[in-house]
Amino acid sequence: MINLVQHEDVKCALRKAGSSLAKIAATEGVAASTVTTVCQGYRRSRRIETAIAHALGQDPRDVFLDRNYDAQAHSQANQEMR
Repeated sequence: MINLVQHEDVKCALRKAGSSLAKIAATEGVAASTVTTVCQGYRRSRRIETAIAHALGQDPRDVFLDRNYDAQAHSQANQEMR
């Protein structure tokens, strides 16, 4: 679901945490536009959503409230991040 207000909130929280969508893109090896598109809700990527959430010190389910996560897929995404 597209949520541009949430996107702005995430960007603000990342700045406060000393990070940015561009830094996450560089860390993940993807284009900055990819991270932006996922954060805005135009596309889904559990890997990118998890990276954003971890940069905020949160769980992806707490950052992206409107996105469905099942327990097994969430656990797998966390293992891939390690």
